[in-house]
Parts: sequence; C-alpha cells; structure tokens
Amino acid sequence: MKNRSYKAEKVIELLGKKLNRQIVGSLAACVHCGMCTEMCHYVLTNPDDPTYAPAYKGDQLRKIFKRHYDWTGRVFPWWVKAKSVYTDEDLEALKDTVFGKCTNCRRCTINCPMGVDLASFNRMARGLLVSVGIMPEGVAVVSKDQWEIGNQMGVLKEDYLDTLEWMEEELQDELEDETVKIPVDKMNCDVVYSINPREVKYDPRTIADAAKIFHFAGENWTMPSEGWDMTNFGLFSGDDDLGGSVGRRLYEKVEELRGKKLVISECGHGYRSTRCEAPNWGKLDVPFEMESSVITMLRYIKEGKIKVDKTRNQEPVTFHDSCNNARSCGLFDEPRELLNLVVTDFREMYPNKAENYCCTGGGGAMSMTEYTPRRLKSAKIKADQLTATGAKIVVTSCHNCVDGLTDLIRHYKLDIKVAQLVNLTANALVIPEKISLPEEAAVKRIPEPSTDNVLAGKKILIADDEPDILTFFSTVLEDNGAEVITALNGKEAVELIRKEKPDLVTLDLNMPEMDGGKVFEILRKDPELADIPVCIITGRPELRRLIYDRPVKAPEGYLDKPVDEDTLIINIRKILEVKKHSSK
Repeated sequence: MKNRSYKAEKVIELLGKKLNRQIVGSLAACVHCGMCTEMCHYVLTNPDDPTYAPAYKGDQLRKIFKRHYDWTGRVFPWWVKAKSVYTDEDLEALKDTVFGKCTNCRRCTINCPMGVDLASFNRMARGLLVSVGIMPEGVAVVSKDQWEIGNQMGVLKEDYLDTLEWMEEELQDELEDETVKIPVDKMNCDVVYSINPREVKYDPRTIADAAKIFHFAGENWTMPSEGWDMTNFGLFSGDDDLGGSVGRRLYEKVEELRGKKLVISECGHGYRSTRCEAPNWGKLDVPFEMESSVITMLRYIKEGKIKVDKTRNQEPVTFHDSCNNARSCGLFDEPRELLNLVVTDFREMYPNKAENYCCTGGGGAMSMTEYTPRRLKSAKIKADQLTATGAKIVVTSCHNCVDGLTDLIRHYKLDIKVAQLVNLTANALVIPEKISLPEEAAVKRIPEPSTDNVLAGKKILIADDEPDILTFFSTVLEDNGAEVITALNGKEAVELIRKEKPDLVTLDLNMPEMDGGKVFEILRKDPELADIPVCIITGRPELRRLIYDRPVKAPEGYLDKPVDEDTLIINIRKILEVKKHSSK
C-alpha cells in the first residue's frame, strides 16, 4: 500500500466531515451526459482540452469521494474510476483544477438535468486544500488581510476614515452645501451602509455618489468606522471559518449602532456572502433586514424620494449580470428596471440574466495572477458579447466584475467603459434648486478658494519608460497646477528624487536600468526620502509582489494601467490630502 503524505491524509479526513445532502447529491448524481460542457467559458475557448469540461473537473474530487466514502468505490474501484490522493503533488494538481480552471460561476449547474452543483463542491474542494496550506499565493495574501486587518485589501482604519472625510469635502464643494455629510458611527439610523474595500482604495467616487443619493433622499444613514467590509473571501477560498468571522464583524457592528437595515453596496459576492451565506457559515441569526443598494436606489425613485433625468446618460449602455447576484441570488429584473429609469439607450446582452457568461474575474480569480493568461483567453466569450451590443458603457453591480471587465476590455482593446448603477443614478439625479434669499437678507460669504489648480504648488516626479504615458500624465498634472519632473528609467528617477525632493512620486514597476521595485526600496530606506509618498502605476499587476513583499512600508497609492484623467487626479489628491492630515 502506498504511503500517504500528512496533507493528503488530512484532506481525505476533512472531506468526510464536509459531506452533506447537497454535496453528496452533486458528487453522486453526475451521469456524464455532457449537457454542461458547452456552458463553460473555459471550454468554449479551449475546445480541444477535455480538462476544462465541468464533468472532468468534478471527477477530480468525485474519484476521491468514491474511493473513500461511497460503497461502489470501495467494492469496485476500477468500475467507478475511484482513486485516491497520496502526495502533495497530487494536491497541487487538484489545486490547479479547482482554483485555476473554474470561477464557480454556476452556469453549468443551471443546465444540468441532474442538478449537479459543481460550484458548491468545487468551493468545498478549495476549502479542503486551504485547510492544509495549499492555495494560490494571492488567496493566501487576501485571506490574511481579511483575518488580521478586517478587510480583504488591507485598508487601515485611518485611511478609510480619511477617504470618507475627503469624499465628504469633495461633495460639499461640488454641491456648495456644507450640510452634505458622510456620517460615521451615527446611532439609531434607518440605514447602515457597507462597502467593498476596493471603493476606498481605487474608486472612492462610488462612496461619494452613494452619499449624494442618500442625502437627497433624506435618508437617516451612517457608515461604520470598523467592520465595514461587506466582501467575504471565505466564499472564494472555501474557508467557512473565515466566512463566518467576516460576516459576524459586520453584523455585530450594525447591532452595536442599533441600525434598522443593512444596505450592501454593489458587489455580487459581497451581497451573496453577507445576505445569504455568512449567517450559515457563522451559525448566526441576523435580527435586521439586509438589501442590495440597487433595491434601495430603485425604491427611492419609485417612492419619489429622489428625482432623476435619464437624458443625462445618453450613451448606449448594456448590463452585465454578476454570477453571484443573478444565478445565485435571483437579482435579475431590479437592475434593469433601475437602468431604464436613468439611461436613454439600454441594450440587452445575449445571453443574459441566469444564462449570462462570467466576467472571468469571479471566484477570486483576480487575485490569482498565475492563472491570468488562461483567464484572459477565456474572456474572449465576454469580449464578443460586449462588442455585439454596440454599447459604449457596460454597467455591472459588482466590483469583481468591474475589475474583470476592465481587464478584458484592455486586453481585447474594446472601445467601451465600465460603470456601476450608483454612478449613473448619481449622474441622473435632479438636484433641488436652492431657494434664494432676498438680496438685502442674504448673508455675505467669503468666496471659496479656486479649485482650478488643485495641485498648485506641488512638485510631482513621474517615472515611466513609456513616452506616451509621460506626456499624458505630465499634461494632466500640469493642467491641474503641478510642477512635473519626468524620468525614463529607474536610475534617473533616483537621481532626480534625491536632487528635487518632490512632494510625490508616481512609479512604474517595469523600467530599464533599475526596476520600480528597487527604486521604491531605495526611497523607503533613505531617511531623507522615506516620507515622500509614492503611487505605483503599472500595466503589469502580476509584479505587485515586487512592492508588497519588500520589508518596507507599503506605497501610499496603487493603480493599474490604463489610468484615465479623473482617476489619476482623484488618487493623487487623496494621497496628498492623507499626507497633509498625517503631518499635522
């Protein structure tokens, strides 16, 4: 008899503890009819590779189940193709299948005549591997951040609160109204609003857009100072303990604030995890109502709490159904109803709703950089779907989908932008006119300082080996008042930083003579340069570890190329604002 490694033994033991009616039914019921095969975006782009077929992928766990827990495999293993795992290499091969060849989108499930739910037992298989330390590096990093820091992107509390304060100030300036607030830890509110950490780190405008809608709806709302992350990597990793812990943090915070309803911002897996799964993982009774912000915005319009003008969104728009929102939670019609209220030209994507194809970023795939090539190859299906609509904007109610769609749009060079419903709804808002006081009764106000040159007086160094990027970034920053210095390689960047002592550095990672990771470490280890804030801007996200694995303080900002003008300015301003507040 073969010797079995400790990890293989543990996986087999834990499998027995995970078996329930749903899992056993799916493991035992497959008749290999092939109905699922053409439902999978991986199969459609790899038609000559049978290892991508859902039935084949399911068999990699099914054969272990049959060998150890089903009588047919114990009596006739050769007949039912029952096999075991013996080595860590066997487990690594299983990892490649369950993490690298499936996004748990469940499209195969809805087309299975036997009701086999591959995604459910694929997630279970992930959890078995995670329990013995076998997982993609990105899964380990994100899970660690969510366990230890409380959110899956490692956003510190002070950065989160600084972002909320900054967005509040932006809104007050935009609306010329100091009563507009983003309340934090306000007690006894009707709504507690939870968000995805991506909104803090990469897309804070979604927070401001939601705040604007809450304000004009007259909502009594708040955001928590802690436990605010409604995403849950336990869904992707298969770790029920993590899933329950993350859900408990948020639920307990809502109860502590005595909130009446939890509204969950636009995130497919966050909505599914928070509203549907975490109470089961954590064995909790949740005493308050939970709903998607899509439902909230739609209700505000129907009840007349806000008014919208759809003519403000005239570009042709299509809608991408998030797998978790649509297939797993039945959120089909409400997003479309809201879209038709806030845009003039909505075009359906086909297939859609429960039959829609995955964005290819689901199941935590965006964190698993080793599988990026196969993920982007499979994205050809979605790219063709988008192109066929002729739309200029694809809307999705999921931040994972925002990243997945953005990635494939860049890869396939499509002329289309990604947006969320909160962005379009905020843009369509009809702002009530202020009542003007008679001239003699008007209170004189001191004029607000001009925001035409928002970076006036700031010296910014841009390090990038692409001349077009240098020209674009320089133009944008100079138009906003900054003094710009440029460097085409890492060595030149270090020399100029030492000489000029800029207020901020934007740093590409892949540069000649000295890579950006080395430049970054030199800056952090030099006492004279260590406090200069750095924003990493790279077209190669797989090199992210060059920064975050170094034994120095993380950069103040991080952006993936391509970067548009608004994103660049918003993030540069945020970094400088945080620096200003922290130095007081």
